[in-house]
Amino acid sequence: MGRRRAAQDARRAREFEAFVAGAAGRLLHAATLLTAEPQDHNPRARRLLTLSLAHTYACWDRLRGEDPYDRARQYLAARFSRAAWHEYGGLGVLARFRPPPEGPLARLSPQERLILVLRLYEGVAEEQVAALLGLPAERVTAICDRATSTLLHPPRGAAPAVLGPKAVSP
Repeated sequence: MGRRRAAQDARRAREFEAFVAGAAGRLLHAATLLTAEPQDHNPRARRLLTLSLAHTYACWDRLRGEDPYDRARQYLAARFSRAAWHEYGGLGVLARFRPPPEGPLARLSPQERLILVLRLYEGVAEEQVAALLGLPAERVTAICDRATSTLLHPPRGAAPAVLGPKAVSP
């Protein structure tokens, strides 16, 4: 029985390593977009990725034909959503100690980033995003449209100061 278990564990480890080799880069990029950190310094995104991969590995034998990428992405989104609520929601104590986001999606709220990344970067259907987040599909559409508009039409810089009429010298 010991050799059989060892063979199963070795197979499981090989399968998971192959999965990580193929999926970790894309999942890390999605996590980096979610956390709005710069690509070259993204500790929160790396932590999200590590937690997501650890969760996927823990339930690897129970996947039974389910796509492990979908499972990892779902856990990544759920973990980010919980962390964002604690950070920016009612328990916003940690937000004071974090540097402001700098990434390309930094102007968006965490919910807008989550929906935009799932819909546009990951290509998840709005019904699936709505089910994952517990929102109506119309709300997901509205948030995605607002986030897209915010990115496509950034606010302009400060308006130039209006100068009064210049005194004319005689």
